[in-house]
Amino acid sequence: MRSRTSAIWALSNSPWIGDKGRSRPTEGRSNEQIHSKEHSSMTISSVGFIGLGTMGRGMALNLVKAAETVYVYDPFPEAVKTLTDAGAVACASPAEVAEKVSTIVVCVPDAPQVRDVVFGPGGNGPKGIAEAGKSGLTVLDATTMVRDKAMAIHDEAAEKGIDYWDCPISGLPKRAADGTLTIMFGGTKEAYDAALPILEPCGSDIIYCGPAGAGQAMKGLNNVIYNINIIGFCELLPMAVKWGMDVEALENLVLSGSSRSFASEHFVPKILKGDFTGDFPMQAAYKDILNVRQMAEDVGAETPVADAMAKVYEKCLETAGQGPKSTLIKLYEDALGVQFRKPDAE
Repeated sequence: MRSRTSAIWALSNSPWIGDKGRSRPTEGRSNEQIHSKEHSSMTISSVGFIGLGTMGRGMALNLVKAAETVYVYDPFPEAVKTLTDAGAVACASPAEVAEKVSTIVVCVPDAPQVRDVVFGPGGNGPKGIAEAGKSGLTVLDATTMVRDKAMAIHDEAAEKGIDYWDCPISGLPKRAADGTLTIMFGGTKEAYDAALPILEPCGSDIIYCGPAGAGQAMKGLNNVIYNINIIGFCELLPMAVKWGMDVEALENLVLSGSSRSFASEHFVPKILKGDFTGDFPMQAAYKDILNVRQMAEDVGAETPVADAMAKVYEKCLETAGQGPKSTLIKLYEDALGVQFRKPDAE
């Protein structure tokens, strides 16, 4: 059975960028842990959605199609207008969203923004969900963050009578728009079952990962494995060009051979065209590395491959800053004086 999710609140004026993922065959996986939207007849009355960026927008639009009423909030008016034009109802603050519904989906960049949404930023900022003073609220947080920070929010929210569950998402903006994200749910099994009607329009793989925090842990593992794959291509493909291998032959190899993966299918064609736009920011991706590092420390595990990958990211962040992840390959290209591009690349 199948179901999917991922998301992030924008770090710039353009509302909110998301993450990557790939659907996987479900044979051999427990039906109790993976929900199938194809076999569901669940309905939704009303729901709140906070965070209408590149990923959140697609998720919220799918909820508008599935629910009777969707109440939305975003600090960017143009993002809100996209949803109200589709039939959603705008709210002036997260607290106002909380007054209207019992369940709210949050999709923002990182833990600080989640804290502002849930507890309020203080001062004259928009009031947070908890400041509505309403008991029995559920927050489904699609934001990616370090697990320990998610657990801190979970515990603090519980003290205020709010059920906060982590459900980070994985997938490109197109999958957010198509409702085919991978969603990794961390919380009680009862909470997972209750959340399915709301998560189902957004994802084709909704995976129950375990207790609170497990969704963030699973998301970190998924993305670090993916990023290790990307570093492999960045390191070896420029070397192959320097050695004299044909670029198009290399492309055919990584798209058809045993090295084929989501990284090769998405990342390699972009590099060959010289397209370094619209990719996931390195700084945002680095969160996943920190997440897995913390997990490794917790259990006393050694992760030399992930550690080596982290050093590459850190070096690239020093030189490229907030650039997209695809620019990682330029570190290796510059060192060798070559480019992994097609002749007609931009």
